[in-house]
Amino acid sequence: MDFIAGEVLYFNKPLHWTSFDVVNKLRYKLSRRLKVKKIKVGHAGTLDPLATGVMILCTGKATKRIDEFQYQTKEYVATLKLGATTPSFDLEKEVDATYPTEHISRSLVEQVLQSFVGEIQQVPPVFSACKIEGKRAYELAREGKDVELKSKTLVIDEIELLECQLPVIKIRVVCSKGTYIRALARDIGIALSSGAHLIALERTRIGNITLDKCMDPEQIDEFLIREIPEVENNEKIKV
Repeated sequence: MDFIAGEVLYFNKPLHWTSFDVVNKLRYKLSRRLKVKKIKVGHAGTLDPLATGVMILCTGKATKRIDEFQYQTKEYVATLKLGATTPSFDLEKEVDATYPTEHISRSLVEQVLQSFVGEIQQVPPVFSACKIEGKRAYELAREGKDVELKSKTLVIDEIELLECQLPVIKIRVVCSKGTYIRALARDIGIALSSGAHLIALERTRIGNITLDKCMDPEQIDEFLIREIPEVENNEKIKV
């Protein structure tokens, strides 16, 4: 493999890691193995620290392909808890309000889920990486400032109810670039005349890249030893 000319690698992001943690780990290990000071490494699509799953990383000149991967269809498996909301729409923040769920049935959930299939308008979460006048929305939100984000047009290709053990449901979502599953959870809760927030999220596919094709970040050393012959101290890698 030629990591300077550019390679595309697939990782399964662990829980509590940021997307940049994965990038930084690969960049550090690569530069050490290649004995270079710098090498380009980027990722094609952020995952929240509380999410796991498929991440595509590009090295060297392959970083030019990041946009190509970002625009590919993504698939998620999301677990929602109905009847309660949080400011972040997931477990990052504490529950701020509770709502009735007695009126919710499996058939109602299935009916509501199908109403989201197709082109939809979605307002991103305030705890997101969206930029407002040069600052990330989550930075402003964590400072206690009011954040107002505009809705975006997105496409939901499929939603499937995988499990229904009320007030917890598990769904599979196939969607376009820019879809916030946390915001989808919020909107599903509203559509059910209740509330909802994410309690687990896994990205299971980007394009045709599925979890079974991904490596764990802890396997990076073993992978690089296999793919990069040992470089002598006096041998210089051209960047």
